[in-house]
Amino acid sequence: MIRLRRVSLPSGTLTELQHLQAKVDAIAHYEQRVSAAKVQFSRNNTTRNSTFTQVKRALTRMCSGARRCVYCEDSHADEVEHIKPKNIYPEETFLWENYVYACGPCNGPKNNRFAVFSAVTGNLTDVTRKRSDPVVEPELGSPVLINPRWEDPLRFMELDLLGTFLFLPTKPKGSKDHQRAEYTITVLRLNDRDDLLKARKEAYDSYEARLSQYITVRERGETAVKLKTRIRALKRMQHPTVWKEMKRQHELIPALKQLFDEAPEALGW
Repeated sequence: MIRLRRVSLPSGTLTELQHLQAKVDAIAHYEQRVSAAKVQFSRNNTTRNSTFTQVKRALTRMCSGARRCVYCEDSHADEVEHIKPKNIYPEETFLWENYVYACGPCNGPKNNRFAVFSAVTGNLTDVTRKRSDPVVEPELGSPVLINPRWEDPLRFMELDLLGTFLFLPTKPKGSKDHQRAEYTITVLRLNDRDDLLKARKEAYDSYEARLSQYITVRERGETAVKLKTRIRALKRMQHPTVWKEMKRQHELIPALKQLFDEAPEALGW
């Protein structure tokens, strides 16, 4: 999970999203706003809606490779996901900054789970609403879930490249940053799926092989155009977090240090 590059929407699309959000915001009672938000989003988030066609095109440009999920970076992204759930925060149902493209296996478990650091107590407080819970406004506070639209997840966690390929919090235990990393890893099930751990290891091997091959063909005199094509292909692979961590941790892993010493330009890819 990496910080996503910023992508802009056409001005007309932003205006239409604002118009849709204004309809929801105009409803006086919170419970009715929640209901309207769900109905309006379902009604508009269709293949026939030109506004969401533009939204999905922009979200696709944020994804790695062939439209990979921004959370797990492995599965195909096919769902417009609200970082802050619309049935808790209806005021952000049509907010462009609240969208990412995710896959079902990530979006499903995350669903409407959300937590904040309470503005009153400062403690991590789950504001997830169960089916039987009354529909009331959530406790005020700052989000716990790391937001890849605006934050660098690798400031809070690292990927263990030396064996497990698990995400591990890097900040002191008990700190808010540590809690944010743990919560994000747990809610998105980033460490709970064996297929993801295997896929990260395979991505590591593929990145290593591509870099080694790049060095070989560069030394043989391959043209600059062909080298750029190789670099572009590497940068479009799935699991971009693995590549970022290989660059960040290369001094700690002898095989990687050797490769990056031979191709220091790769640290800028």
